[in-house]
Amino acid sequence: MNIKTILANALSKKSPDELIATSKKSELKKTLNVFDLIVIGIGAVVGTGIFTIIGTAIQGGPEGVGAGSAIIISMVLAAIACVFSALCYSEIAAMIPVAGSAYTYTYATMGEFMAWMVGWILMLEYAIGNITVASAWTGYFVQFLKGFKAVLPDFVVNFPMWLRNDYRFMFAYCDKFGLDPHTQMPYLFDKIPVAINLPAIAIVLVLTVLLIRGIKESTRVASIMVGVNMFMIISFIVVGAFYVKPENWTPFAPGGFEGIFMGAFLIFFAYIGFDAISTTAEETENPQRDLPIAILGTLIICTILYVCVALVLTGNVPLGHIDIQAPIAHAMRAIGINWFAGLISVGALCALTSVLLIYQLGTTRILYAMSRDKFLPKSLRLIHKKYRTPHVLTWISGIVVIVCALFMDLNISAELCNFGTFTSFIIICIAVLILRKTDPERPRPFKVPLCPLFPVLGIFTCGGLMIYSMKFLKTSSLYFPLWLVMGVLIYVIYGYKQKRVEEQTRKKRLPKKAKVQL
Repeated sequence: MNIKTILANALSKKSPDELIATSKKSELKKTLNVFDLIVIGIGAVVGTGIFTIIGTAIQGGPEGVGAGSAIIISMVLAAIACVFSALCYSEIAAMIPVAGSAYTYTYATMGEFMAWMVGWILMLEYAIGNITVASAWTGYFVQFLKGFKAVLPDFVVNFPMWLRNDYRFMFAYCDKFGLDPHTQMPYLFDKIPVAINLPAIAIVLVLTVLLIRGIKESTRVASIMVGVNMFMIISFIVVGAFYVKPENWTPFAPGGFEGIFMGAFLIFFAYIGFDAISTTAEETENPQRDLPIAILGTLIICTILYVCVALVLTGNVPLGHIDIQAPIAHAMRAIGINWFAGLISVGALCALTSVLLIYQLGTTRILYAMSRDKFLPKSLRLIHKKYRTPHVLTWISGIVVIVCALFMDLNISAELCNFGTFTSFIIICIAVLILRKTDPERPRPFKVPLCPLFPVLGIFTCGGLMIYSMKFLKTSSLYFPLWLVMGVLIYVIYGYKQKRVEEQTRKKRLPKKAKVQL
């Protein structure tokens, strides 16, 4: 095969009409309405921002300074960067209501190779991002168990650390306190340390089974959890507002512009939710109308909640004393309301469970779209006969999270997730510009206002935050290009050949007249 043929295949596109025609043959069940979609969006957005990231964004991390009380400016910056991308998502999702999110939209605008790369990047965004959330879930679960120390036996409340942390954490913990690792965790053959995050593995397995049972059932569970979560957050805002001390807001921006921008980068991790909405397009009853409403509605509601929580949190607890792992519960203890801190742990568990559920849903639907486009073996896209869900891919996505959680650094996984999110948002903005030029007459139920200005602003804001953060996040800045190189190699070695094999098989099965048309 010559270079021209390879390039032609790598740059080949799928027209929007072809994508829509394929989606109409989908075996996925259409059950979601606009309320379900907003639940999915809020479930993915609110939990990650308030219960896993906000403390680090305020205080700072190993490779960056914190925003302090100026975290509210960081949140507004992140929301502004998001709103341009959200508008672009709304236009293209309503125009091409097909599963796969940015992967599918890239196939329609930039061709096969770029679509594969975007799908690979989305795996970084969802599957790897899920590792951070699963770890945070374990932390809150442990705090929840401690509230029952008078009822439950001690071996349940204080179960061994090596059963709730990965081996990296265990080695860091032993090094910090001068402990011998051999006394803190078991070893296989006296050489291989054994440390597994058992609660995280258990919750991922439970949610995998739930997702196989059906998306409507999964959304129903998510809506209950989101309801509990929203009640807890609003209660925190109302109760905490009475204990705000304005002097805690000074100094307002101790990290200066660097802290504000790094805070915006970190808090961006929390805005993946509206991307997850677009992955369910083929399971939405009226996607052209409901997807734009849900995407923009999620962004507005969650930004307001974020800013209110940040104001109360930084007003309740002096800068430097805000807890990184459980900032909201700690704030309630700091003002002397211990019973409410326990309730916050329940809300956090509900929030993080809904996030895990929705991230895994997004991972599965993107893999389903890639499998349907012949990049992955046909056996992977099998639909469960009873539940009408892609059960094989659902199991694979769950197992990937479990395996990666055994050895990946959690801070690095969150940062890598951000790089994937920024990249996919930039590509969506570019896709809208391309389709406006190449297919201007196609009906658009929703249109980005002030185009091309807004898509261009989306590219510059997301790109600017990503490039600025690379100055400080040295480790993840190295890993992200390596992830991209891995994606290229997999496409060259496997994906490209798999696609051609499937095409040849399809041609052999077609009648002679159809082959002539091809």
